[in-house]
Amino acid sequence: MGIWNAEYECMDRERLYELQGKRLRSTVKRVYENVPYYRQKMKEKGVEPGDIKNVDDLKKLPFTCKQDLRNTYPYGLFAVPMEEVVRIHASSGTTGKRTVVGYTAKDIETWAEIMARCLTAAGADRTSFVHVAYGYGLFTGGLGVHYGAEKIGATVIPVSGGNTKLQIQIMKDFGSTILTCTPSYALYIAETMREMGIDPKKDLKLKAGIFGAEPWTEAMRREIESQLGIKAHDIYGLSEVIGPGVAVECECQSGMHIQEDHFIVEVIDPETEEPLPIGSEGELVFTCITKEALPLIRYRTRDVARLTDEKCPCGRTQVRMSKVLGRTDDMLIIRGVNVYPSQIESVLLELGLSAPYYQLIVDRVGPLDSLEVQVEMTPEMFSDQVKQIEAVENKIRHNIESTLGLSCKVRLVEPKTIQRSEGKAKRVIDKRNLK
Repeated sequence: MGIWNAEYECMDRERLYELQGKRLRSTVKRVYENVPYYRQKMKEKGVEPGDIKNVDDLKKLPFTCKQDLRNTYPYGLFAVPMEEVVRIHASSGTTGKRTVVGYTAKDIETWAEIMARCLTAAGADRTSFVHVAYGYGLFTGGLGVHYGAEKIGATVIPVSGGNTKLQIQIMKDFGSTILTCTPSYALYIAETMREMGIDPKKDLKLKAGIFGAEPWTEAMRREIESQLGIKAHDIYGLSEVIGPGVAVECECQSGMHIQEDHFIVEVIDPETEEPLPIGSEGELVFTCITKEALPLIRYRTRDVARLTDEKCPCGRTQVRMSKVLGRTDDMLIIRGVNVYPSQIESVLLELGLSAPYYQLIVDRVGPLDSLEVQVEMTPEMFSDQVKQIEAVENKIRHNIESTLGLSCKVRLVEPKTIQRSEGKAKRVIDKRNLK
């Protein structure tokens, strides 16, 4: 089971409720005093900090969504002066504006503590060699795991993503025991190992993996565990909330334990915005109660899941969440990258090289997700030579990849072959089985 922070992870529910209430009151007061945007939203809703007595009063507060982060881009929701911000991360946005998040030194310590818990839940300890194949940079994955591994005294191998054959050689030579990356990349690593003649069960020391940043199924878990000979743990996080580590599976693999001493979770009906009882399927909403730089209040994730408060055999008392069951918006997660159809639409309109009709085909080819963008040609283009059509495809592909930071295939199709709609256009065909 390993060593964990039993003070919080196994806290009595009544004590946890009191702790959450205390931290919520403090956070709401600080946000009201230091973030004009939030203060205005609270005034519009007719609520003041003094109205928040405990967790039950959370429903009195306004929601926060991605649009609020865009409206205040880049630092308008920060609750501390910029000289107190020691780190900035960001994720892609729908219109080219990234979702910007900031961290104070204490926020970084909190994040490291949370990720240390997650790694411990997967069996890591100070004797572990943690192989970090998440990306480093503005993406929160790599550095989040990195600091958590150092927190428990493990040996960090900061490989980042890509260069798969080198990754595998390093795993073999350096003795990696914990693999952290996206689940699709884990399967790709396993496939490459077979091609290299490496048997992970005999040639490597891998024991467990922590996989997240994209949706994956139980069937995919079984495949990863079978091919790599490890135990595969799911992890959940959002850069806006803190990064990876908001929730993680323990050895029981029966739902992800939410770090409730740092985040209050709700499930709401996405249409009525009313809170739903535990066990109901609905949209996850998180409130940060310990973050200093960007303490979001009732942040609507658009992720659909279920919660359970049934006792876990591991002994942790935290509420658990299911795998993400879907989205309430049109965002796709492809190889760990957030993709909105509107981003691609903007590229096509700016280029002006094709008709304004397109469709995204998402599939899982082998272990990896694939994205094909089908774009209609204009009648004039249809008569062009093949080389000219290929040149346009390459131009569109280059611009899309530059915008998304994700490789894709672009295919120009004949005029009027993409289905028209009088209502909401069906922009996405997702062939992945994510349930």
